Parts: sequence; structure tokens; C-alpha cells
Amino acid sequence: MPRTTRGWGSGLLGILIFSASLPATRVAVGGFSPLFLTAARAVIAALLGAGLLLALRQKPPGRGDCAALALVAVGVVIGFPLFTALALRHVTAAHAVVFVGLLPLATAGFGVLRGGERPRPAFWLFSVAGAATVAGFAFAQGGAFEGGDAPVGDLLMLAAILLCGLGYAEGATLSRRLGGWQVISWALVLALPAMAVLALATLPETWRGIGWPAWAGLAYVSVFSMLVGFVFWYRGLALGGIAGVGQLQLLQPFFGLALAGLVLHEPVAWTMLVAAGLVVLCVAGAKRFA
Repeated sequence: MPRTTRGWGSGLLGILIFSASLPATRVAVGGFSPLFLTAARAVIAALLGAGLLLALRQKPPGRGDCAALALVAVGVVIGFPLFTALALRHVTAAHAVVFVGLLPLATAGFGVLRGGERPRPAFWLFSVAGAATVAGFAFAQGGAFEGGDAPVGDLLMLAAILLCGLGYAEGATLSRRLGGWQVISWALVLALPAMAVLALATLPETWRGIGWPAWAGLAYVSVFSMLVGFVFWYRGLALGGIAGVGQLQLLQPFFGLALAGLVLHEPVAWTMLVAAGLVVLCVAGAKRFA
């Protein structure tokens, strides 16, 4: 199988795993604070990653890789989980997941800045069209939530997207040298001391009243969203190209909306489906010109 095809296949599997992240986070913040959830998921994933690194006797990264690993940690271990958890206290998972359609543009932009990639001009037309569709949807739905909290949630989601795009691009560049699962594992280990302190500082006052759905959400985002998904995602970006494979993220809103409706029973308006459908069409065009 061609290298690029394997990259797109691995990337798609990663996106399928990530698609449940926001619905799972939405469930988890029903029982845990955003700060504790961010720290706890990172600590659990870091312990698993450290175990893999030790069991498979992986060589520590060089000094020159530490700064890049720190950016990965800031972007996908700390920034994205924290800002999405905060945002999901203001908006529904169905609303927040559409913002993920902005991730391909952010990832491609950082891929050019940090990874040295140069997609063709037509690629940017499709990428911007997908991002504009998402932005238009968010603007139209901005006042749809009680208490006028949607703008706050939108700003938090935008911050999460920018940090995540940086972490994706930086991690994909490193994956070409270190390997996909090694990159996320080392980034988690690097963030472990700070996340462990934060987890202890934000422990719930009582564990009573925290239902099994919140625990299930924590388990999913810790094991799959923070570790397993990145194994496939970083491999896909490294094999198929950051800008090109990154466009698969346009499919994530579609999968996420389906999960938000099926699992959380959140209302999925027809405008959400139209927006998701339009960004899916942009994937084909972006793939062709990446």
C-alpha cells in the first residue's frame, strides 16, 4: 500500500477516535471540574505512555527535540483539553464540535510555518472554504444558548483550536524522526510533573455524587483521546503530510454531531448537518491539491 494511502487510513482512524472526545468531555465535566479533568486525563495517559516507553526500551529524545515536545505538550496535552473543558460549560458538545472544522486550517498553517510544507494554492481555497463554513455556523448560532454564554464558549473553543493545530503540526514533524506513539508519550511524560501537581490541587472535595458516566468520560479521554488516538493520528500526518491528512479533521464534526445526538441526546439542528456536510465536501478538494 502506498505511503500516502497508509497515512490517510491511519489519520482517518485517529479522527474516528477523536470524534468522541468532546461528547466524552461534556459528560466528564458533569462530575469533575475542568482543571481536574485536564490534569487527571494527562496524568493517566502519561503513566500509560511511560509504561510503554519503558517496556519497549525507547531511547530518550535528544536535547534538540525537547523544545518541540514542550510545544506538543502545551498544545494537545494541556491547551486543547483545558480550553475545551471550559468551553463545554458554556455550550453543548454539538455546538463545540463544529469548531473542530477549523482545525485543518490551523494545522495546515502551522504545518507551513513549522513543518516546511507548501500545499498548492487551490488547497488553501478548499481549506478556507471549510473554515468559513464553520465560522459562519458559529456566528449564526451565537445566541442560541441560555444566559448568553455562547460567545464565551466560542472564544474558548477558538483558543483550543489554535493550540491544538500547533501541537498537531509540531508532533507530526517530530513523528518523522521519533515515531508517532513515542512523540505523544514523551510529551505526556514531559507534562507529568505539572499535571500531577494540578491534579492534586484540584481534587474533588468529595467523590460522592460523581456518577459512572463522568468516570466513563474521564476514562475515554484519558486512554483514547490522549494516547491511542495520537498513535494513529501522528503516524497519519507523518506519512501522508500535515496539510493534506490534516483535512480529515473536517470529518470530525460530522462524526461528533452524530455521537452528540446518539449518546448525549443533544438536539442536532439541520443547520449543523448542513455545515458538517459542506465541510466534508471540502475534504475531497483539499486532498486533491494538498
